[in-house]
Amino acid sequence: MDGTLIDTEPYWMAAEIELVEAHGGVWTPQDAVAMIGSSMDVSAGLLQAAGVALDVAEIADALNTAVRAAVAAGIPWQPGAQEVLRALHSAGVPQALVTSSFGVLATPFADAVGLFDVVVSGDTVTRPKPHPEPYLAAARALGVDVAACVAFEDSRSGLASAVASGARVVAVDSHVALDPPAGVSRASSLLHVDLDVIARIAAGETLHLRDAD
Repeated sequence: MDGTLIDTEPYWMAAEIELVEAHGGVWTPQDAVAMIGSSMDVSAGLLQAAGVALDVAEIADALNTAVRAAVAAGIPWQPGAQEVLRALHSAGVPQALVTSSFGVLATPFADAVGLFDVVVSGDTVTRPKPHPEPYLAAARALGVDVAACVAFEDSRSGLASAVASGARVVAVDSHVALDPPAGVSRASSLLHVDLDVIARIAAGETLHLRDAD
């Protein structure tokens, strides 16, 4: 969700900086980028190490509240994301939203979009990304073989999760420079992705979709 479909990473970064500074610490944009895609437990631990004197639940509540308020002003779609989701839905392709964000953010977004058959949020799994459990849970909920799925990811932990699950994977350039392993497709933007591209990747092709293509 965050970074791949909607550009909420600046909201998370701003919330993290505000929280750390409120507790007398320092949190740089580089710190924020390094934490992209991390589970809430990992993120909270890093923020605590930076001086935030709150427990994990309190940190999660503070961050989720700030980001939810920002998103409520309007969904900040990434280029091409909404069009791809609508094309898949029109073609009858089942879709799962698999995100490290908690349900307090993922569920309202999914409800507003109305195109997802399944939502797997970070607080509904025992082992979040980079473990494959989120993607395996999504495939089970969809009733499909995970090997027949195509996963889109923009973070290192998400990429590791999707690859380990056995799905076909597309690394989407966003706020983090990714170095995907062999066999992983890559797209500079979802503007390069359509139904034909997804079908080719699902069939086993590895594609590199760049702005110059």
